[in-house]
Amino acid sequence: MPSVLLSTAYLPNLSYLSVLLNSETIVLEAHEHFVRQSYRNRAEILTSNGKLALTIPLLKQSEKEIITQKRISYAENWQHQHWRTITSSYKSSPYFEFFEDDIRPFYENKHEFLFEYNLELIKAILHILRIKKEITLTTEFEVSPKHSVDLRNLSGVNTVATGPEKPYYQVFANKSGFTPNLSCMDALFNIGLETIELVTV
Repeated sequence: MPSVLLSTAYLPNLSYLSVLLNSETIVLEAHEHFVRQSYRNRAEILTSNGKLALTIPLLKQSEKEIITQKRISYAENWQHQHWRTITSSYKSSPYFEFFEDDIRPFYENKHEFLFEYNLELIKAILHILRIKKEITLTTEFEVSPKHSVDLRNLSGVNTVATGPEKPYYQVFANKSGFTPNLSCMDALFNIGLETIELVTV
């Protein structure tokens, strides 16, 4: 794909990562209204008890808020909770110790805005994968984009997974079977840089 338009996502799933890696130009939607109950502030990982959603709590300031103005709430220590869950789920995975130091700071340092936090996380993931991609932001909201393939729906929780995904090793697959299209963290911690081959066309 030459140019794709994506909404922001927290620890994006493999469908989202596949689009990132297979597209020449990435444009992030910076002018949409925040959509509740979406992957914009939610990620899914695999625990010993099955699939689990990690959700970043947000401050509510008005009914309609532009995504870049959406602030993270720290009323609860969600960073500690998320990192503890990630650690307990993946500490025995083959590559956790290789990438732990790249991801842990996102659960120690506070970011004011969700969009900024997600963007820095995506950049960190691309750095881990040794992939160089230029990411630009929209300058206005377009209902029907003229110059990019509109894949903003990939951040919706009811969107059907797209792109290639072959089964790969998962720590808890022996208990629950293979679980597809989890956060890319699942593949990174379990199969490392082979994640690139998993999601590229």
